Amino acid sequence: MVDALSQRLVPDELWELVEPLIPQAGERPQGGGRAPADARKVFTAIVYVLTSGCAWRWLPPSFGVKVPTAHRWFLRWTEAGLWARIHRGVLDELGSQGLIDWSRAVVDAAAVRAKRGAL
Repeated sequence: MVDALSQRLVPDELWELVEPLIPQAGERPQGGGRAPADARKVFTAIVYVLTSGCAWRWLPPSFGVKVPTAHRWFLRWTEAGLWARIHRGVLDELGSQGLIDWSRAVVDAAAVRAKRGAL
């Protein structure tokens, strides 16, 4: 069941796009430690939490990733700007295939600060 769910959440085509964008885990200065978790399993678990609305503490163990590991990697990848790079990568890929209709794009200027007294 989880294999099918994992494949649906992160199909091979998406993983091929995401994998090169994921920052590499650095060496621990003191050495030792555990081997890093499988990045695809962690990414799939994070996608599950983000798309299902599931609380981190209820992440099913069948994903093969412990809750603290998934959450720690989510925070680390967020700090590294991974999600913006994935968004851009997906847009670039879809755009190169002609699958985006830019004539229907909307620009929202609500976040632009209005200067007081400016006309």
